[in-house]
Amino acid sequence: MSRFGELLRAANNLKLLAAIGRSGGDLSSVADLVDNMIDSPQMVDSIRRFKEVAGGAEMLEQRYPPMQPDIERLIQLPEGSLGRSYAELIRRLNYDPEFFRPRPIDSEAQWLTQRVATTHDIHHVVAGFGTMPAGESGVLAITAAQIGFPAYVLLTTAGQLASFRFQLQRYEEIAQAVAHGMAIGHQAHCLAAARWEEGWERPVSDWRLELGIRDPADGEAYGLAV
Repeated sequence: MSRFGELLRAANNLKLLAAIGRSGGDLSSVADLVDNMIDSPQMVDSIRRFKEVAGGAEMLEQRYPPMQPDIERLIQLPEGSLGRSYAELIRRLNYDPEFFRPRPIDSEAQWLTQRVATTHDIHHVVAGFGTMPAGESGVLAITAAQIGFPAYVLLTTAGQLASFRFQLQRYEEIAQAVAHGMAIGHQAHCLAAARWEEGWERPVSDWRLELGIRDPADGEAYGLAV
C-alpha cells in the first residue's frame, strides 16, 4: 500500500478507536478495526510471529477449521472443564457464540484474524480475565504481546491513553490489567495456536498448566471470578 494509503488507514483507525471509546466497546466497530488492519504491514509481521510459535505454521497451512462451538453440548460437560466454563460464560453474558463477523479464510491474514476473533472468549476463561474494560484490556494484551496482533495492540494502547486522559480513576486498574496480560503473554505458550476444540472436556486447570499460565487473573479486581 502507498504512503497515502497508510495515512488513510491510520485516519480510519483513529475514527474507529474513537467510536469504540464512545460506545464502550461496540463489537461492530471493533470488527471494523480488525478488518482495517488485515492487509497492513503490521499484520504481515503478526503472521510471521504466529508461524514461529509451536504449531502455528501447521495450523496456518492447514487453515485449521474455524471454531463452531455447540453451547448446548458444552454446557453438559463436567464442571471446571474448558467447554463448560466457556459455555457458562457465553450464557451468563447472553452472548451469541457466533456473534463474530463471518470472514473468508483463504489468505493467511484472513485465517489468523478469524482464529483470533472466534477464540477470544476462550482466552478470558483460560487466563481468568473479566469482561469489563480493564479485563478486556488485559486479555487483549496477551495476544498483543505474543504475536503483535495489530488491532489488539491498538486497542490496549488506546485504552490506557484514554483512561489516563479522560478517566484517571480507572487508569491504574487498566494499566495493571494490561501489565498482567503482557506478563502472561511473555510467559505462556501462544494462546492463538492452542487447539481448544480438541480438549473441551479437559479441566481449565490442565490447560493452564500445559500452556504455562502460572498467574491467571482470577480473583483480581479485573478478574473473571470477581
